[in-house]
Amino acid sequence: MIAEPAIRVAGLRKSYGDQEVLRGVDIEVARGSIVALLGSNGAGKTTVVRILSTLLAHDGGSASVNGFDTATQPRDVRESISLTGQFAAVDEILSGRENLVLVARLRHLKNPGAIADELLVRFSLTDAGRRRAGTYSGGMRRRLDIAMSLIGNPSVVFLDEPTTGLDPQARIEVWNTVRSLAAAGTTVLLTTQYLEEAEHLADRIAILHEGRIIQNGTLAELKRLLPPARTEYVEKQPTLEEVFLAITGATASDDRRAHDTTDGTER
Repeated sequence: MIAEPAIRVAGLRKSYGDQEVLRGVDIEVARGSIVALLGSNGAGKTTVVRILSTLLAHDGGSASVNGFDTATQPRDVRESISLTGQFAAVDEILSGRENLVLVARLRHLKNPGAIADELLVRFSLTDAGRRRAGTYSGGMRRRLDIAMSLIGNPSVVFLDEPTTGLDPQARIEVWNTVRSLAAAGTTVLLTTQYLEEAEHLADRIAILHEGRIIQNGTLAELKRLLPPARTEYVEKQPTLEEVFLAITGATASDDRRAHDTTDGTER
């Protein structure tokens, strides 16, 4: 038997006044997979996510998450999902651990301290757990934000442009975090305008353009849409990102050690 998709969208439509943003979006997301919703600014990516997370009502079509209709069963949808927006929603006055404990208590979970400690270990934030979140680097703040969103073990996670504004090392940290979520069986719908991000992370890529999904497939399937490649000798030049990482001599783990200092400063 074929498993029910974690996310199913059919003919989804949404307008703001006279502006039609979604013009019949169709997409399915298999359980335990990473699907990248790729599109330029204003393509409607965030609108899709807001509808799927029950923050916005749609004008037409249907949308379901974990088998629950977003329009008629919003509470069931919210209990099984998590949403991480474009900007980290952490309380910078509280420590990292206090942020996690707060969310666990708001969800009425038992042993919030133990839950917080487990997530600090999972996201390599233990050493920085008792520091104010306001002292964290961008990558650390985003990791904490994603950790907070996983409290309660949601089976579906929406990540709306999670690496916006992050430096290359922090972006790699977030990519590793997303991969670990999928490896643990979590379904991830990722919106991004970065082609490289979709290429590195996604099992399938859906391209949203002018309110519709115009292509949806694996990276290999999308590449086959172009004419066959010709074999030519090309001298490969390093990318700017490769130059940056080589000069700094840093990896994602090096970046964590550089920022996770005990005095709360960044080196």
